[in-house]
Amino acid sequence: MTGGNALDRALDLITEIPDFPEPGVLFRDLTPLFGDPSGFAQVIDALGEAVGDGVERLAAVEARGFVLAAALGYARGLGVALVRKPGKLPNVAGRVDYDLEYGTATLELPIGSVRPGERVAVVDDVLATGGTVAATTELLRTAGAEVTGVAVVLELTGLAGRARLGAVPVHALRSV
Repeated sequence: MTGGNALDRALDLITEIPDFPEPGVLFRDLTPLFGDPSGFAQVIDALGEAVGDGVERLAAVEARGFVLAAALGYARGLGVALVRKPGKLPNVAGRVDYDLEYGTATLELPIGSVRPGERVAVVDDVLATGGTVAATTELLRTAGAEVTGVAVVLELTGLAGRARLGAVPVHALRSV
């Protein structure tokens, strides 16, 4: 990734909040990064490099992935498919239930948000256990898209989320 020290300084804006959303979980808060124009620009530029060329659309995971993918989509001239929590969509193309680090969840993909054969990169804030990103790739593949890779700001390597994604390339700006 380019940016070197500037990117490191941007990533250092991310704060750690212990015992949220429940005891034993260390939450990574990107809010300070989102509030810093220079740092946010560094991260978006680095995510753009991580996504690479040949991508036709981005898939954003609710909710912080929306912020990242919207900015990246604008910067790269790409549309964004919004992968949502249940009950937010009137027309659902697919639904996947999955396990989280601290519970279970469901994601849904809107009808028509990706085209069969379209090359799609997944964008999210954190790769932890891999459940959210694995569910997203499953939704995209079921809709006929080709998942080209995953770009995240942080990867929590101790939770081995990358292993759940099989051969899907993962690009993390920082691994902790």
